[in-house]
Amino acid sequence: MTTDPALEALRSLLLDHVDRIDALVDSLTRDLPTPIGTYRPDTQSNTVCWLVWHQARVLDDHGADLAGTAQVWTDEGWYDELGLPFPKSATGYGQSGDDVARVVASGEKLAGYHRDVTARLRDYLRSVDVAELERVVDTRWDPPVTAAVRIVSMLDDSVQHLGQAAYVRGVAERAGLG
Repeated sequence: MTTDPALEALRSLLLDHVDRIDALVDSLTRDLPTPIGTYRPDTQSNTVCWLVWHQARVLDDHGADLAGTAQVWTDEGWYDELGLPFPKSATGYGQSGDDVARVVASGEKLAGYHRDVTARLRDYLRSVDVAELERVVDTRWDPPVTAAVRIVSMLDDSVQHLGQAAYVRGVAERAGLG
């Protein structure tokens, strides 16, 4: 079987991006004390815990949809393991400040969930081909969203949320919490 070098380069690029997201999550969750993980500059701000959980949930939800697989959240028991007071379908989208405050979890558990999510995402990314990247996955937009656009959106959202989490963690650490 002949391998397309351009497609292999694209897969490698996407996988490298996921590796970088994993490194961000690892740095944010390593030795994460609860006071820092749950710190909020004000009552409407997001916490490190919520931001890490939310970006993992979106990667899980959207990645499973793309791959046609079950979500790690329910399939591998992370919903029960993290024990958050939300429906299984919750991804964090549209949640209130009160909901944000309810996300209290150890850095170790958040990192574990994220690692399981990205392991499945990597499996999917290793298999993408041109037809898959061009496949329309959401017709509610104009133009319709393809798998390629969804992948970029997912990875971009993760980086943005993790950057926010890094900022909040830094502010909490400078405030002497933890």
